[in-house]
Amino acid sequence: MSIMTTTHDTIRAVLWQDGRLQLLDQRILPQQYVFLSYDEPVAVAQAIRDMVVRGAPAIGITAAYGVVLAGRQRFRSAGAAWHDAIKEDIARLAASRPTAVNLFWALERMERLIAGLGEGDPEAALLAEARAIHEEDIAANHRMGELGAALIEGSRVGVLTHCNAGALATGGYGTALGVIRSAYAAGRIGQVYADETRPWLQGARLTAWEMVQERIPVTLLSDGASAHLMKQGKVAWVIVGSDRIAANGDVANKIGTYAAAISARHHGVKFMVVAPTSTVDMSLASGDLIPIENRSPDEVLSLAGQRVAAPGAEGWNPAFDVTPAGLIDAIVTERGVVLNPTPEKMAAMMKKG
Repeated sequence: MSIMTTTHDTIRAVLWQDGRLQLLDQRILPQQYVFLSYDEPVAVAQAIRDMVVRGAPAIGITAAYGVVLAGRQRFRSAGAAWHDAIKEDIARLAASRPTAVNLFWALERMERLIAGLGEGDPEAALLAEARAIHEEDIAANHRMGELGAALIEGSRVGVLTHCNAGALATGGYGTALGVIRSAYAAGRIGQVYADETRPWLQGARLTAWEMVQERIPVTLLSDGASAHLMKQGKVAWVIVGSDRIAANGDVANKIGTYAAAISARHHGVKFMVVAPTSTVDMSLASGDLIPIENRSPDEVLSLAGQRVAAPGAEGWNPAFDVTPAGLIDAIVTERGVVLNPTPEKMAAMMKKG
């Protein structure tokens, strides 16, 4: 695979090597840097569910490689009848995470390819398509990095990001962190502030780790401290990714994004969402229709397997929230920038080639 690399672009979390899928286990970063190998689609679906891999684009890419493994396995076991047998694997992959629309986009793309294949061994064709999805995502991230960086005025400003929308969440380079990488290289960003992002601490464990690896200055803060930081005048932009964007520009992202957007608007801080067009779901008129994954309360009540909440307390653990389009200054995709998104502007952007 010819993966492009540039300054501040050294991290890849999803790899295809020696006929197997390799996933960087993001549950144990930054303490351990371990790749896990997969050669069965059932295990790939479980890895997505268990958050070995996370981030909407990376989930979609991983699912595409999961279909490659399914094609290999089903052809070996069912021969010419593999077309019917693989449907079960695709359904299992689709059920692994409900909010990230990239998952379903990638699987639908693989299904369209499957519909045109004969009864012979499908592995080579499936692998070529999965690799194309991977390569296209990285190219899109570099394009979005350029477009988003161009929106940032001034020199060496401070920006805030929530969760992890970097190389770890994509095929490489990142969406929100792709903009940050590009803008830092151009001298437009001087300081990155990262919310911890409870309860999985993606900001503390993953975003901070990425920035340290790339030698980009990063300061970690608790989620509740971001409004105070904005009041201090230290943030020019909030830059985040997305797991699904509705047709009107409403955006689903990691829980806590909505609160950051409200704070940003109150303090006159610009708010940017960076995501590929595979994240845009034009079938949903608004964010009210986006399915929100509710995860185990134990993730809130415990930390690293140790109970921290008072016995008897209950937990509520939505993994995402929806930021209304009215709080968003810019949505950046590989097809262009939508300022102050509306349904009409989103539709026009999606029509671009």
